[in-house]
Amino acid sequence: SELIKPYLGSKYKVTEVPKSLIFYMSKHSGPVNEIQWCPVREQSHLLLSASMDKTVKVWDAVDAGCCLKTFCCHSCAVRAARWSSCGRRILSGGFDSTLHLTDVETGKQIFSSKTEFRISALKFHPTESNVFICGGFSPEVKAWDTRTSKVLRVYKAAVQQTLDILFLPEGREFLTSTDAVSRDSADRTIIAWDFQSAAKISNQIFHERYTCPSLTLHPKEPVFVAQTNGNYMALFSAQRPYRMNKKKRYEGHKVEGFAVGCEFSPDGTLLVTGSSDGKVFFYNYHTSRIIRTLSAHKEACVSAIYHPVLPSLLATCDWAGEIKIWQ
Repeated sequence: SELIKPYLGSKYKVTEVPKSLIFYMSKHSGPVNEIQWCPVREQSHLLLSASMDKTVKVWDAVDAGCCLKTFCCHSCAVRAARWSSCGRRILSGGFDSTLHLTDVETGKQIFSSKTEFRISALKFHPTESNVFICGGFSPEVKAWDTRTSKVLRVYKAAVQQTLDILFLPEGREFLTSTDAVSRDSADRTIIAWDFQSAAKISNQIFHERYTCPSLTLHPKEPVFVAQTNGNYMALFSAQRPYRMNKKKRYEGHKVEGFAVGCEFSPDGTLLVTGSSDGKVFFYNYHTSRIIRTLSAHKEACVSAIYHPVLPSLLATCDWAGEIKIWQ
């Protein structure tokens, strides 16, 4: 991409709040569950989307605002899709209980496997590029190796569903957010795991009676944020014992049962989230105040993600199947 080239060698500039809509992309015929910019900086004009319409799409979302590829390897809704670290493959999982690793160029399946549960969360290991963790409508979470197509480890959580997975820096530990909220306590809502031993490190991290549909890590500081169904985001230490910061709460947006994603800007100054009323909220990470809101969509906005290289470019997606690019 010619637009990205000048930024590749330079240091990332301060993130700005986007002001105007550049591209409106609506080729999906069902809600968009997840979007992700390609992690390879030179190919970061590419945006991946996973939809309830059973497809995964790759877009040129920087230069042209058009759909480049559509992959139809699933027979049900695609709930999760992730780029591989090399940017040449896409891992996807869905309500058909299948996993596919697809070659972006050829569209061929490099790896396919059937699981015994519907998949709702996938994350690649941050340093072991062939290893990923898969969770869904099951009491277990599994680590897989794409080279052998085999399960490496099983993490037994005793929950009904895994909502999101977050690796902590270096990948020695990871977190799962689950729907295990009992009437009297909220243990197991967020569980910390030792990746190698599959042992639970802690299940007493979040004590409020809300599920957390998404988790996100700060790019520079040892903290993470959990989106909660209490219509606020909570801040935690990413180091043991993962204490919650009771002084900071990011509130004002609405979640209302949607799997609304949240993310930090690449410079770490802003926390951005979608909202079930279609808006995007920009919070100052340090003060937890709302800086601005963007009326982005008519339906629930479930994801808002900053571009890794361009300082003010933002992609959003919604429950009507729309993807929008803002600058």
